[in-house]
Amino acid sequence: MMFLFCIGLGLEDRSAYAAPTLPITSEQEKLTIEVYPQQHRLVVKSQDHTIKVYPVSVGTPLTPTPVGEYRIRSKGKNWGPSFGPRWLGLDVPWGIYGIHGTNKVNSIGQHLSHGCIRMRNQDILKLFDLIPIGTKVTIYGHVLGELLREPRKLAEGDVGVDVLLIQSRLKSAGYFSGSCNGKFRASTTDALKRFQRDHNLIQDGIVSNAVYDKIGLLE
Repeated sequence: MMFLFCIGLGLEDRSAYAAPTLPITSEQEKLTIEVYPQQHRLVVKSQDHTIKVYPVSVGTPLTPTPVGEYRIRSKGKNWGPSFGPRWLGLDVPWGIYGIHGTNKVNSIGQHLSHGCIRMRNQDILKLFDLIPIGTKVTIYGHVLGELLREPRKLAEGDVGVDVLLIQSRLKSAGYFSGSCNGKFRASTTDALKRFQRDHNLIQDGIVSNAVYDKIGLLE
């Protein structure tokens, strides 16, 4: 089942340091994209030199733009007014996210999307022609959210990089044997409940602050 997060078709830096979620090759690439959600800024670089900077809209705290390193996996045209004239799809493993235009130009510069990165239509037209499939996209921030805000509680049905991180920690501890894909399903719930049982926590299958602490994700 695919998860659709952007507005319109039902699709859809926090601080300035990276928290990669996927392995990315280290070779020098001609063009790369960097997204800074807190600054509402998308930067196109060539060999580490900035060549374009665009204002963008990003996800709300409840539907955040996914932090990490990804690739452009698809390009599309004219999906509908809510997506503007162009779409650049990201290879986020737990849902459909992308960089696209918008008919809500007033949202640019704000946290108002369902996780996608919105651009002005004239800007996405330029970016679409410039960027090939396979381009690396780094979205900066902390996987657990803003540093002064508690991480969100997680439960079955949630998706995101924070879910992926919990799965990874549970797998390393020997509780989870499934795929670390950022999708909180029954197998993750079962693994979490076993972890909670062994650490004298309430066995409710919810990732609370107590779970974050026991699993070593809170300082």
